[in-house]
Amino acid sequence: MRATPSILHLDLDAFYASIEQRDKPSLRGKPVVVGGIGGRGVVATASYEARVFGVRSAMSTAEARRRAPHAAYLAGRFDAYRQSSRIVMALLRELSPVVEPLGLDEAYVDLAAGGLGTDEPAGLVDLVTGLRAEVGRRTEGLRASVGVGSSKFIAKLASETAKPDGQLVVPAGAELEMISPLPVRVVPGVGPATMDRLTRLGIATVADLQRASPKELVRELGQAAGTVLHELAFARDDRPVQHVREAKSISVEDTFATDLVDPAEMVAVIERDAATVAERLRKTGLFTRTVSIKVRLGDFTTWTRSRTLDGATDSTERIRAVARGLLAGLETPGGVRLLGVGVGNFTAAAQEELFWAEDEPSSVDEQVVRSVPAMRRRFGAERDWLPGMEVEHDLHGRGWVWGAGHGVVTVRFETRLTGVGPVRSLPADDPGLRPAPLLPMAWQLPQDADH
Repeated sequence: MRATPSILHLDLDAFYASIEQRDKPSLRGKPVVVGGIGGRGVVATASYEARVFGVRSAMSTAEARRRAPHAAYLAGRFDAYRQSSRIVMALLRELSPVVEPLGLDEAYVDLAAGGLGTDEPAGLVDLVTGLRAEVGRRTEGLRASVGVGSSKFIAKLASETAKPDGQLVVPAGAELEMISPLPVRVVPGVGPATMDRLTRLGIATVADLQRASPKELVRELGQAAGTVLHELAFARDDRPVQHVREAKSISVEDTFATDLVDPAEMVAVIERDAATVAERLRKTGLFTRTVSIKVRLGDFTTWTRSRTLDGATDSTERIRAVARGLLAGLETPGGVRLLGVGVGNFTAAAQEELFWAEDEPSSVDEQVVRSVPAMRRRFGAERDWLPGMEVEHDLHGRGWVWGAGHGVVTVRFETRLTGVGPVRSLPADDPGLRPAPLLPMAWQLPQDADH
């Protein structure tokens, strides 16, 4: 543990839903649910207004609709989420060169590595207050909860305690006072299975965990888990903030509202996803040696097939060709409900393959599992008018899709810059209606913000 509270954890509140409320004035203060919108959909994020009804992340969309039937259910706009995430991560890098993102909406920051004094609690409070205000200004209204502590464990627990839209600085020496009365499930690594075992030992709070015998914990949970939990019970956590989290793989998946049965359409999806993966790979500056595909059938049987290349590549054409070949070797009776492409086994240098052809014979690693539907549903074709999608019309201007069906698309014409706008129903094939590009943010990122 550090001698001063010098690790900061920032978490953007209800991130996806908050962006939708920001960009859609008519949804502000109302329940919003973002995620899969079909019968197999899963909630990615719910606004705090929707959480009042018991809607939460990872819940099926069908269950969410039963609990909050009047909420707005939106498919998601990942370009918009990445746009705001980049702004926030760039701001954190102004505090310190050592920032560890945990996704689009949260990150750890090593304040000491940024030369920021952490001895004075009042100074830290002012720093965090200013940071949260600047997040709101640069993102045009998003809210962040921030915790600061002497370790990653304490900083994250502090930000969770401060939610929503709050902050908490835990002074060095006050860690045990903070965590002892809390339920033991707040300790990292305590999931349902571990919780059941701890309950059998009579452990319900962190204080109970502190009093437990280390030998008993090891006997019940195993050497690694038992030792780690005992250490965390006393807030002993020396994990460093990592400047770069090494990517192990890059993948893209599509989940379909109805099973895809046309082989040509399957190939088109695979090619599109392969191109997206290749583009992301090139942005990392890495090269892949292994290409894989994931195919989920209508009965939830899930196949994963991969091929390891003779060299390493970041070529769209090469990744597409391998992915097509992997798909061609699979039978898909009854159609598929999910397709995906991934790359892994990275290297920092290209390694040219001397010979390759699209129909090359090669060994394929293959696995089959039973799985649940993927949480994320990507956008389909341009004319697939998904709820929440940004559009523009030659006559009415910019807006977003409220709903579509039976040849009609309903659009509310508003943006975050206009205030609440009118609703109009238009023919789904209206030639004046089209998907809109992302609305720029007022705050401009530095040119090298992504690096």
